[in-house]
Amino acid sequence: MRLRVEFTTEPFDLDEAPAHAVVAREVIQNARLDAVDVGPFGNTAEGGGDEVLTAVDALLRRALASGATRVSLQVNVVEGDAA
Repeated sequence: MRLRVEFTTEPFDLDEAPAHAVVAREVIQNARLDAVDVGPFGNTAEGGGDEVLTAVDALLRRALASGATRVSLQVNVVEGDAA
């Protein structure tokens, strides 16, 4: 199964990326995922189901430990890959 994750971390800081946002992006960029797109107001990545779920676990744990007060995420099965 192939999954797509979209996420943001809060609180926002428009002047400088907070530590929790930097950590979350590093987790996703260093995971075994493809189609990674990081931006100031949202991030997305796609990959195999196990890889995405492992990355989401690390993302939640590390972002919260780095000061995130909220993590919003959505995980979708990529169309055509629902089995």
